[in-house]
Amino acid sequence: MAEEPEDLHGILSDLVQVAARLTRLARRATNSPESIATWRTLSVLQEFGPMRLGELADCSQVAQPTMTKIVAGLVERDWIKRIADTEDARAWHLAISAKGLASLREWRSGVASALLPRFADVDAEQARTIRQAIELVRPRVTGPRVHPGHTTPTEESSR
Repeated sequence: MAEEPEDLHGILSDLVQVAARLTRLARRATNSPESIATWRTLSVLQEFGPMRLGELADCSQVAQPTMTKIVAGLVERDWIKRIADTEDARAWHLAISAKGLASLREWRSGVASALLPRFADVDAEQARTIRQAIELVRPRVTGPRVHPGHTTPTEESSR
């Protein structure tokens, strides 16, 4: 087992605070009429693919009634589509549509553009450091590790 860096706890605490601050800043900077929950919902569907409403609510960390409202708005805009569940005629899977994916990509680009002036002084080496940090953090916060019912590779190997 790898030795834990001396201040990893403090570093992770700082990372969470900075990431939250960056998210709030991005939300304000884009002036998007959509809630962060809307973009998170589309992001979850992009990453994990079609899923049922309850599963989507769990992944997006909102209550099912809240997700029902979010989904209704997204279906109305044609940003997500309902797909009949082949195993249960009463159930539906929800999937991001091409229009929803285009909107998500446009929003992400808008976020980057809005934040760019704050990072205008970043040189090439610092940009590489940011990229390396993203590459280090991303696999620990995306994919099956954070999807309900899935375990991390570390958890699987310890079984």
